[in-house]
Amino acid sequence: MQEFWVFGYGSLMWRPGFAHRQKIPALLHGMNRRLCVYSYVHRGTETNPGLVLGLDRGGACHGVAFQVEAENWQDTLAYLRAREQVTNVYLEARRKITLRGQTPRAVEAITYIVDRTHRQYAGTLPVQEQRAIVRRSVGQSGPNPDYVLSTLAQLREMGIRDENLEAVAAGL
Repeated sequence: MQEFWVFGYGSLMWRPGFAHRQKIPALLHGMNRRLCVYSYVHRGTETNPGLVLGLDRGGACHGVAFQVEAENWQDTLAYLRAREQVTNVYLEARRKITLRGQTPRAVEAITYIVDRTHRQYAGTLPVQEQRAIVRRSVGQSGPNPDYVLSTLAQLREMGIRDENLEAVAAGL
């Protein structure tokens, strides 16, 4: 990679945790944001799992691209792997994304896609079940409702509507 980019679609959008040169709205085709991952660490426990976002196949996902300086790339990857791969429910992948800045352009970015074969893959759950799981769960990174509401606030700030997150958040 000549440029180093990270695509965020959940908590990375509002809490990246790594140094970056710039942050630009971006679009990933072929994947969609979904509350489809049981969280055993960050927003729940193994005995009381939370529910967090994953990139799942189909559709498109609006998110954020972070450009990382070359000298920070290895440290950024190490940080992301420690954060996102704690239970290996995500697959690290390089995907083409479209930067939505003043001059849209395609770049390659690292992102984390849900592993549909992993035991933490929740699939598509009814909104009421998603809300019930989120409402009752807490993990190392805090209450699960805070995660959903913070992600939703970031999306709204960017002018992005996520009907499923809106429906889940309506009852929190």
